[in-house]
Amino acid sequence: MADQENTIPTRRPQREAKTRAVAALSEQRKRKRVERVERVALGDVTNTSLKNVSDIHKQKKRNIAKSKSVEEESPVPENLEVKSEVKPEDPQLCGPYVSDIYDYLRNLEVDPSKRPLADYIQKVQRDVNSSMRGVLVDWLVEVAEEYKLVSDTLYFSVSYIDRFLSLNDLSRQKLQLLGVSSMLIASKYEEIKPPEVEDFCYITDNTYSKEEVLGMEADILKALKFELGGPTIKTFLRHVRFFTKVGQEGIDASELQFEFLGCYLAELSLLDYHCVKFLPSMVAASVVFLARFMLSPKTHPWNLAIYQLTRYNPAELKECVLTIHDLYLGRKGGALQAVRDKYKQHKFKCVATTPSPPEIPLSFFEFREADP
Repeated sequence: MADQENTIPTRRPQREAKTRAVAALSEQRKRKRVERVERVALGDVTNTSLKNVSDIHKQKKRNIAKSKSVEEESPVPENLEVKSEVKPEDPQLCGPYVSDIYDYLRNLEVDPSKRPLADYIQKVQRDVNSSMRGVLVDWLVEVAEEYKLVSDTLYFSVSYIDRFLSLNDLSRQKLQLLGVSSMLIASKYEEIKPPEVEDFCYITDNTYSKEEVLGMEADILKALKFELGGPTIKTFLRHVRFFTKVGQEGIDASELQFEFLGCYLAELSLLDYHCVKFLPSMVAASVVFLARFMLSPKTHPWNLAIYQLTRYNPAELKECVLTIHDLYLGRKGGALQAVRDKYKQHKFKCVATTPSPPEIPLSFFEFREADP
């Protein structure tokens, strides 16, 4: 009894102290806990779950805005060294690793499994021609606008179409089916809230049934061996955004105008079958060259900084630049209006109406690394 009397009162306060400590720690964790959203498979995405994601996204925006106001009030230490011009709120542009990322993307874009044949219309297709392809892509631009899809979805859609047609002979009656099924796959890959299969059936005026769209989707995935990723023109244009200030140097244009003009020229290149042979990085570099030329026709479009970032000489870009320039002036694909109408809108700074000289001086395609 003596032992029990000595130990029991001692243990009870210890247990009570532990209980209080655990409760305090639990309360502290509750205050610090960050709301998390469980990832779901694309096939399990529902309107309800997407609504929750949307609500969380809005809450994040409010939190970011609040944190920004706090940052503005907080003084910046004078000895703080800024090592990169990359804005911290855009983590995709990882300043210290830009060169390594670009090298990786350049190696990835030449992977044969992710590249269409440059001459698949001549070698593989018997019923589909380049004009039909152009009409299809032009229509897909309208579809992307109708459903407010991100530009990456459009680029991937066109990539899937070209890669599939490089492997399979297709009748013209199924070309539109290939287009909507490719955009369905790209939407699932890129969009937060992809359109439903029924939406793509509706946009074709119910020319194809849900079963036909899903069947073509399966055929595309098998043909591409589920290799859906890879760098596109848009991927390299994002790299260009890292040196937008360099790209704008010497030209009289706003950052948005320069960026929208580049996006417009890049989407024009999607219309032309002859641009399939150009690597995405080359098209992106050509777009920078042409945008600079159009905004400042008397200034050489290239400089050492842009050369070091893109690793392309103007001479290497000549054919691609001239092709896109012809598309811009309507010498090629003039009947395809969806991209042109899209970039005539004020939200894109009406860049489709930007004047351009009819010819590019041949001297602009001459460049040496030692040039300023």
